[in-house]
This record gives sequence, structure tokens and C-alpha cells, in this order.
Amino acid sequence: MAAKCFFDEIIECLDAQKDKRKTAFVQPETIRELFAEKTDAPKPAQEKPSRLPVSEQRQTSDVPVIKPPTASPAGKVAVENLSLNELRAVALNCHLCKLHSKRNTVVFGEGNPHAELMFIGEGPGMDEDMQGRPFVGAAGQLLDKMIAAMQYKREDVYIANIVKCRPPNNRNPEQDEAEQCLPYLKRQIELVSPKVIVLLGAVPLQRLLGKTGIMKLRGQWDEYNGIKVMPTFHPAFLLRSPEAKKDVWRDLQAVMQFLGKVYKK
Repeated sequence: MAAKCFFDEIIECLDAQKDKRKTAFVQPETIRELFAEKTDAPKPAQEKPSRLPVSEQRQTSDVPVIKPPTASPAGKVAVENLSLNELRAVALNCHLCKLHSKRNTVVFGEGNPHAELMFIGEGPGMDEDMQGRPFVGAAGQLLDKMIAAMQYKREDVYIANIVKCRPPNNRNPEQDEAEQCLPYLKRQIELVSPKVIVLLGAVPLQRLLGKTGIMKLRGQWDEYNGIKVMPTFHPAFLLRSPEAKKDVWRDLQAVMQFLGKVYKK
């Protein structure tokens, strides 16, 4: 009320001076109307400042809500009906096995989401853990050469691993770690739906197909849910045993032939 009384005093002053000075005059009603617009209008509620960084302050309607992964009654993450992007978002927040406590990042997988050829390794190494991408170290450079020799580019194929967090000291994933992570991989396979899967080493052979003996079974066609599977040696093994490259090349040529690729010298 104090402000309004003061405003009335201004109007009275203008009224008293209007006959003494030849200056522009504002009607009191106009001033009162302006005063009413500024003082009688309800004040907007003050918004609480956002605690998110500016880069993350987006409209909630534009950002899909991804729930943290939850375990099914069988103890495995439920990923049914998730798209590839939703699956990635869930995997990036996964804490279902002990590997999450030591990781720098989750290595989900990458490549053509409709690739006809998919490669599956065992798990991320140090370089992969730092970059968040599969097969980017020395073994990854060799895999890139293998892919190129098959007349593909890296972005043409899809690359993933049995587990998406780095096991300590690059050890093989333990059974419970693989079991918690396999639903992610199986959903990836289902969504990508490749014509051929190349299993790189003993770990994916054991965890995906339930078989052991990579030395005996490499180069022999197998099947997973109607998809042709070719087990072969892991690129890291080839770095230690380069003489085995010729065996892997025969395996890859068999895959090329199945996919309609003709080897050109």
C-alpha cells in the first residue's frame, strides 16, 4: 500500500502543476492503468535453479526416460523390446556385476546397426576401456586389416564383446560376469540380425555357443538362433602367434564366400 500512496501523491502533484506549466500532461487514469498492470498482476512463481549443467538442461519431453537396468527373477538384466539406442543407454548405467567398479567406461559396441557381418570378442582391454570403443588397440588394428581384406569397411560391420566392461588385468570374463552381460549382447544380435557372426577366440565360443575347444572348432560352421557362425582365433592370439594368420584367413574366406564376396589378389 505504501507504493500506491506514493503513486497517488505523484498524480496529485501533476494535477497541481498542469495549469502552471505548458508541458505534456498525462491523464491520471492512464497512469493508474499502467500502475495497475504493474502492481496488481500476480507475480510468477520463482523457479528453483536447475542443478544440472547448462548442456544438460533440456526439455524433458524431448529426452527419453531410461530406467536403470533391473535384474529379472532369473538374475539377468531385462532388455526385451528395447531399441539399440535404449539398450546402449541401459548398458551405460549397468552395475549388475563387479566389473563396473573398476571400469572407466562401458564399451557397448559399434558399427552398422543393420550389418550382414558381426564380430564378437571377449571383452574390452585398456585402450577400449579408455576410449569406450571395441577393438581399438593393437588387436583392433589387426582386426581392421582383417575386415578390409574381406572387402568391408569397419563401419560396414558390427563389433561387440561378451562383456562390456574391462576385466581386471585383461583376464577372461568370469561366468557370473558373462551371464549378467549376455542379455545385452543377445539383444544386440537380435536387433542387428546379421547373416554371419564371426566369434573371435575361445571366450565367445564358450559363452555364446556353450562349446569349448577353439583349436578344434575354428573354421567349422556353427549356428546361433538361425544365424551362421564362424569361430576363429582372436586377433590378440595372432599377434602372439603370427603363423596362425593363414588359418584365420581361410576361415574369413569361407565367410566371404557365404556372403557373396570373391577374393581378389
